[in-house]
Amino acid sequence: MKTLIASVALSFITVATPTLVQAQDVEAGKKVFRRCTACHTVDEGGKNKVGPNLWGIFGSTAAARPTGYKYSDAMKASGIVWDDASMSDYLENPRKMVPKTRMAFPGLKKPEQRADLIAYLKSVTQ
Repeated sequence: MKTLIASVALSFITVATPTLVQAQDVEAGKKVFRRCTACHTVDEGGKNKVGPNLWGIFGSTAAARPTGYKYSDAMKASGIVWDDASMSDYLENPRKMVPKTRMAFPGLKKPEQRADLIAYLKSVTQ
């Protein structure tokens, strides 16, 4: 019985680990961010483009940072607090997470790209 329990626990850890521990390559994230530069900046005090400047995004409530950007009513009403999980969900499919968002980006389907992008954003926006 102990062997069965240990085997099940080990199997769970082996299966669960790849989804719990994702790649976080800042340099790879910087390359992914190139797709975002048409609409976003990451510099402290940076200007808004089609989308808001992303400096200070982590830990903030969506549409609440004083960037001067005119957020959509949908984003204002979302109540999202930006952390790794919410950012990953948003980046996967922005319009699914916030219907009627202005963000036209279709999303990043690969979890490792999202993790890398988040690592990059955290490295330059805090």
